[in-house]
Amino acid sequence: MADRVSASALMTRRRTLRIAVVALLVLGGCATGRVPEAIRDPALPSPAVTEVQQRPETFIGQRVRWGGSILKVHNAPESTRIEILARSLSRSGEPDDDARGQGRFIVELPGFKDPAEYPKQRRLTVVGPLVRMETRDVGEYPYPYPVVAGDVWYLWPDPPTVAAPLPYDYPWYRPWYGPWYGPWSGPWYGPWY
Repeated sequence: MADRVSASALMTRRRTLRIAVVALLVLGGCATGRVPEAIRDPALPSPAVTEVQQRPETFIGQRVRWGGSILKVHNAPESTRIEILARSLSRSGEPDDDARGQGRFIVELPGFKDPAEYPKQRRLTVVGPLVRMETRDVGEYPYPYPVVAGDVWYLWPDPPTVAAPLPYDYPWYRPWYGPWYGPWSGPWYGPWY
């Protein structure tokens, strides 16, 4: 009888543990959906930054979904202006760090945004209307910047850094052995030795 009670109790504990693990996985999946819907929506037709620079009168007032890498942050009395190097976006709206730059644009966000929280090279995606064009110098070149009034924006987290493996992480190499130690150390170390 004692064996049946303990087996039954063990089954109940396992079932409870399984339910708890599934609940944690479900809740964890819900917690990662912090990206705003407007940023994740690939249906918003957005012209390229270079296209807007060539024909700005066609696109002023149109809503765009653009993103890229932060170049500069400037705080004005009532807004923050962020200069961004545009990059292609994934379906979820995340800028691709490996993609080539597609031009520069400025996004105006309401209120104060701390430059320490919006550092250079951090990725930002914004949705909002194109409000005007501004010409600013990049070096000595007068560059036309499309200006977006940011209604919705998302600052992407930094990707985790991955350390490269060291040469002595291989199982046959240790620093105290010579460079010829290992599985290819010569014919006299084969299985026939």
